[in-house]
Amino acid sequence: MNAVIFGYGPLERWLSDDQVTEVMVNAGRDVWVERSGLSPQFAGHLPHGVIEAVLERILAPIGRRLDRSSPIVDARLADGSRVCAVLPPVAVDGPCLSIRRFAVRQLTLAAFAAEPVATLVRELVERRCNIVVSGATSSGKTTLLNTLAGLASVDDRIVTIEDTAELRLDAPHVLRLECRVASPDGLAEIGLSDLLRAALRLRPDRLVIGEIRGDEANSLLQALNTGHDGSLATVHANSAVDALARLESLVVRGCPAWPLTAVRDQVRRSIDVVIHVRRNSQGRHIDEVAEVLPAGDPVGVRILATSAGVEAQPHRGRA
Repeated sequence: MNAVIFGYGPLERWLSDDQVTEVMVNAGRDVWVERSGLSPQFAGHLPHGVIEAVLERILAPIGRRLDRSSPIVDARLADGSRVCAVLPPVAVDGPCLSIRRFAVRQLTLAAFAAEPVATLVRELVERRCNIVVSGATSSGKTTLLNTLAGLASVDDRIVTIEDTAELRLDAPHVLRLECRVASPDGLAEIGLSDLLRAALRLRPDRLVIGEIRGDEANSLLQALNTGHDGSLATVHANSAVDALARLESLVVRGCPAWPLTAVRDQVRRSIDVVIHVRRNSQGRHIDEVAEVLPAGDPVGVRILATSAGVEAQPHRGRA
């Protein structure tokens, strides 16, 4: 395995375990480990002062800076794992570290839902619905997004856009774009909006956006309304209905002069389906699949399926 992952002293015992999906260090010493997407468990203590050496060994090969003047770093390691670290004084009790490992193998829909729900989701992808995956932090949004993108036709040209590249698509025609943070030596930031503009010029059949979280929301929705069917994205939200409200708020933030009715109409014309994922003690699963209704509908969505099974068949589709 890559030395960038397995050269970290006391953490090596967990990072060499294929079942471990995330390793977290709190207050410079306390180690918590997540296995197979289940709830993290306390795993032990690091010796005093070791975390500083671990952080140096993680960040030196990727050229990222972490010190009192720049106490937060969020980066991708050479093998695709994502690392987030925070130093004092921002981390009040001591240095914090989280290493989220990418899945070695792509999960199937069976890992998220029973077959009737999985069949419905496959149909939605095949019908080229524009799908948003919603959920809380670490609920499995990116993992499910990777699975959904893997259901696309082998003929589709897919362009992925991510803040930190985590997606690993098993497809023959994929372009991967990743944001760049501004550097101390003067390199300018390249954000999601910049990447989205570039992606639209690269002739995608499907856009796959890691997370909608800022001003790129308006540009994305306009792109989805102008022929880029079958696109996929994630958003942080507590339910399918909340996901629509979240998208509306992001558009309003970027375009405050727009009337709310126009914003709502834009969101609901652009998004066909919201799939909400949730994590419990048994793991991550699809909690609900909701079809987005026209702007005049007071509810906003029609539930097609829950974790209990399929309740209705979809009307929307763009294929």
